[in-house]
Amino acid sequence: MTSYLSPADGWVIVLYLLGIIGLGVWFGRDQHTTRDYFLGSKNIPWWGIGLSIVAAETSALTIIGVPAMAYGGDLAFLQMIIGYVIARIILAVVMVPHYLKGEIYSPYQLLETAFGPTARRTAGGFFLVSETLAAGVRVYVASIPVKLMLGDKILSVGTGDPILGAILLFVLLSLLYTYIGGVKAVIWTDAVQFGLFLAGGIFTLCYVPTLIEGGWPAAMSQAAAAGKLHWFNSQFSFGMPFNIWMGVIGGTFVVMSSHGAEQLIVQRVLACGTVSDGRKALVLSAVVIFPLFLIFLLCGALLWVFYQAHALQIPLPETRPGIKANDFIFPIFMLTEVPHVLRGFLIVAILSAAMSSVSSALTSLASVSTMDFVKGFVRKDRSELFFLKFSKYSTVFWAALLIGVAYVSREVVSVLNAAFTLRGLTSGAMLGGLLLALFGKRDRSTPVVFGMFSALAVMLAINYFWSTKVAWPWYTLIGTAVTLVVTGAARRLGK
Repeated sequence: MTSYLSPADGWVIVLYLLGIIGLGVWFGRDQHTTRDYFLGSKNIPWWGIGLSIVAAETSALTIIGVPAMAYGGDLAFLQMIIGYVIARIILAVVMVPHYLKGEIYSPYQLLETAFGPTARRTAGGFFLVSETLAAGVRVYVASIPVKLMLGDKILSVGTGDPILGAILLFVLLSLLYTYIGGVKAVIWTDAVQFGLFLAGGIFTLCYVPTLIEGGWPAAMSQAAAAGKLHWFNSQFSFGMPFNIWMGVIGGTFVVMSSHGAEQLIVQRVLACGTVSDGRKALVLSAVVIFPLFLIFLLCGALLWVFYQAHALQIPLPETRPGIKANDFIFPIFMLTEVPHVLRGFLIVAILSAAMSSVSSALTSLASVSTMDFVKGFVRKDRSELFFLKFSKYSTVFWAALLIGVAYVSREVVSVLNAAFTLRGLTSGAMLGGLLLALFGKRDRSTPVVFGMFSALAVMLAINYFWSTKVAWPWYTLIGTAVTLVVTGAARRLGK
């Protein structure tokens, strides 16, 4: 394939990779205990944690796929972001005080306090399985457009397979600073990476109109005339397209789970020193998330206007499992229309999003496996040094597993489909279990565990039989309701 990168672009990418690894190692030095490694010694500023929250939930596929939504459709996804903001405010007010009451390493500890260790390990197990598959697939899907941007020749060095080369690039570089510095390194590199991909979006938003005759006013006029700026749909439905009910109700429950019951995000809140800091971090992420998605959606609308008058210099690749043809439009624009050096910086923005999601997955998986599982099974007299070493070894283990899942995903369509929906399949069970632990009565673990597995079974059935009629934003709400109802029924029957 023709190379679209100049030596200057290459240097920008190399310097970024070296800089982000050095930054992670610097901020993550002096890790002596699991408290340091998984909670960052609880001395990280709230604003750094707030930016890290946004970076952790923003994968490379998001940065590539969100513009593609507007390019192929409109701005309707903004309705989901309304729910995302509402959920953060609810979590800041209601959940944060529970997270920061004592020394808590994961939200699953709260289930043990209420119901015993079986409930804790059930929720932790759900997270380990869903996050491993979802993160592995995110790495694979991100490697496809990155292969297009960096080229087969670069990524094939030492592997012979450019997809494997891209997977190893994301995972091993992220592993390097995550292994050394733990969550503190992850949070600070996330904050920097957030700035990079936000800058990439703002640059694109300002640059594309300069290539369109008539500039910004003409571009927005054309986009509006074509319906690209339409964002509101008041018609209720359980299936697509996006509507305001799906956004406000479904989107709120999606983020209540992802930011309230899943370790990937909750770990950052747990790293806050006080309840006030935890709340400010979540509110900051609420303030930032809406404009971030609006910027990238508008980029997609502007790219549609641009390509009405300009021919694509690289044909859109065919749709593949997990990634649509339109998902390549932003990378193609970077490679063919952006000046060199700036092109390198935009590619760095995509790499930033990819690496932040990988490092976040690694530290959260290592935390749950160490603190929610291993620490409960080994001898009580084990030293902190033992658990710190095990934490680092488990980080390497999860990195290897992510590489394996990502590489297998390139061939097995069913793995891709399952992984993209698995978070929705388990998120309701985890949120339902957490709500019972915080606001229900203390009881045996059996009814709660039965409720969680019942929710998983129902969601699997819905996904298999009615996936075209029930869209993913409703999955968490349905799973949560099933968990609460079945648990309540099981308790009554067990009396």
